[in-house]
Amino acid sequence: MKQSIKLKFILSYLVIAILTLVLLNTYGHSTLYNKLVEYEKANLYEEAEIIVKDYVTSISLLETDNVTLRQHFSSLEILTNMRVWIVSSSGTILMDSNLFRPREGENINDYDSSFLSYQSIVGKYPEGLAKESMISVIYPITESLSTSGYVVLMSPASSLKSNATNYIDSILICGLVILFINGILFLHLYFQTVRPLAALTKETREYAKGHFNYPMAKMFVKEQKELANAIRYLSVQLSGMMEYQKNFIANVSHDFRSPLTSIKGYTEAMADGTIPPEMQKKYFNIILFETERLTKLTSNLLELNQLDHKNMVLEKTDFDINEAIKQTSASFEQRCTSKRISLDLIFEEKELFVHGDINRIQQVIQNLLDNAIKFSPNDTVITIQTTQQNHKVFVSVKDNGIGIPKNSIPKIWNRFYKTDLSRGKDKTGTGLGLSITKEIINAHKENINVISTEGVGTEFLFSLPKAR
Repeated sequence: MKQSIKLKFILSYLVIAILTLVLLNTYGHSTLYNKLVEYEKANLYEEAEIIVKDYVTSISLLETDNVTLRQHFSSLEILTNMRVWIVSSSGTILMDSNLFRPREGENINDYDSSFLSYQSIVGKYPEGLAKESMISVIYPITESLSTSGYVVLMSPASSLKSNATNYIDSILICGLVILFINGILFLHLYFQTVRPLAALTKETREYAKGHFNYPMAKMFVKEQKELANAIRYLSVQLSGMMEYQKNFIANVSHDFRSPLTSIKGYTEAMADGTIPPEMQKKYFNIILFETERLTKLTSNLLELNQLDHKNMVLEKTDFDINEAIKQTSASFEQRCTSKRISLDLIFEEKELFVHGDINRIQQVIQNLLDNAIKFSPNDTVITIQTTQQNHKVFVSVKDNGIGIPKNSIPKIWNRFYKTDLSRGKDKTGTGLGLSITKEIINAHKENINVISTEGVGTEFLFSLPKAR
């Protein structure tokens, strides 16, 4: 059965309360009583030592000073509740401080032969003579290195038990006050922890349902604020992902629908004879063009899917970036010739080696050069330049084309994004080239930046680590 934090708070409090009460009334009471007994034994032993030293230096003195000693010991018992026996070496009680039930003349050994062998003992000892539990101390009286008698001091154990109980009761009262304060603290902790967690749980469920504008309760504890901020951040990311997913599906649908509509329309027209045979070649070329668009779009989507799941494995080697640029640029010779565009390659060094995946980097150069040619007017120059600084190599692709509006620059890395200025000129693009470019550079743990002015041109600049 799942237990809530509230129930655990209550159970924890009850366990603490019960354990406190039980321990105080068992172990606490027993320990305190034993401490009092030891303390009482020490007091009795000191008192017995004083009696022997000051009053009973010799058993023979009892016969001459019997009345005086009895009166003194009786007064001592009345004042301290401490009973005094003067016992001979044979075990006979010579003097008893108790005036009401004196045991004088009785022999202890007749009742309990081992009693006088103890230094101290607790209980109904000597057996047969003691009617209640006593704390007894037996102090020997020595004359000429031999024991001539004993001083036995006894104190009722019941008074110590009563004292121990009184002490424990006082501690229990303090404990109950502490438990009451703890109860208030537990309630405070409950309202500071459990209730905010319940609120966060409800808010998280609302966000999971797509209600991203649901208000979040105010948090007061640092850790709760951090958790709330993390949930808010997660909701923002989730909202962005859902919005991106909608736009992604809409863009893919649009980019697939347009060529598929053309292919379907022209194919049906040729099949039903609407387009005469002598004109079919023209429309076959259109169908081929649209098919190539679909193939390119599908390839780009598959590649982005790999990048999304970090499945792209970079085959890094040391290679000459200048030679890679030359090879890539050569593949655009026909397009540049048709638009009378010149490629100006400026290399700081004849050879400039970098460390990376040459195929992926050539793909980056190809994407950037494709865009530069696509959006540059006829009779212009595109500059590709390499420079080095510290341990980095920088590659620049600069054109004199239509440029990118300032508010569109942050969005050009988004998938399927096309600026309004480029839509009329970009007939074959999918809006995925720059997204792929940025993913490749990020995979190399490098950066790519863009500087553009409308009507002037655009420059893309990315970095690569220099080969060691």
